[in-house]
Amino acid sequence: MIIMEYIFVFVFGLLIGSFLNVCIWRLPREESIVKPPSHCVGCGNRLGPLDLVPVFSFLFLRGRCRYCKVKISVKYPLIELLTGVVFIALYIRTLNIGGNLVDFAASAFLMSILIAVFFIDLEHMIIPDGLVITGLVGGAAVFVYNIFMPIQIYGDRNWWNPLLGLLPGSIFWLLIGSLGMLIYKDDAMGGGDIKIFAPIGIFLGWKMTIVATLSSVFIGGFVSLILILVGIKNRKSTIPFGPFIVIGTFVTMMWGTEILNWYVNNMLAF
Repeated sequence: MIIMEYIFVFVFGLLIGSFLNVCIWRLPREESIVKPPSHCVGCGNRLGPLDLVPVFSFLFLRGRCRYCKVKISVKYPLIELLTGVVFIALYIRTLNIGGNLVDFAASAFLMSILIAVFFIDLEHMIIPDGLVITGLVGGAAVFVYNIFMPIQIYGDRNWWNPLLGLLPGSIFWLLIGSLGMLIYKDDAMGGGDIKIFAPIGIFLGWKMTIVATLSSVFIGGFVSLILILVGIKNRKSTIPFGPFIVIGTFVTMMWGTEILNWYVNNMLAF
């Protein structure tokens, strides 16, 4: 039975990943994600059902458009697979913490938004306001549900925890951005990086948002250092921070409680 659940969750993740591909392509270009229907960006032909099966259509068509034979980026099936794997990981985590479908749905919803953030910011260095607003709407629903039936996603179960979660991440990055403008006359943190922590905070609560913030800083600093050392980037290069926020948040969603407990039990002991 559990194997069937995993298969269902994975397939559901593939379908969401297919939709995220549409969002990742259209949102930075300020296009509607509803109209027109999915079509080849090369020849403009509308794609049929057989062209839109996640991953399998790419393999069946050998990575080319059925109509104009233009090469299709491997990024599309990879995003679909990534979303499926992320959903499986979140589902397993939900089972391990004794959560229910609401816990899983909330975490999957947030990570769907963040996967889109990852690839859009990586390519265009922007985080569309539409994704932030969608996250806030979903967060509002989580907040209302949490009042009547506390969910067990991450952190404590107090009804006010989602509201308090708005503060740590957004305020921290707002201060970093303000200091950057004051000292270096440069926008050290983009507005999107600051705003995306608002929905993250609502979903994670204040404790886990602090963990996500520190995880993002650590991962971002480590990866940036590696990129500089190997010569891919230099100290003056602009590196989008959104992807590090996404990775840090996912790490927190998976192991945030363990990270926090380890820190309290070991680091604070000194």
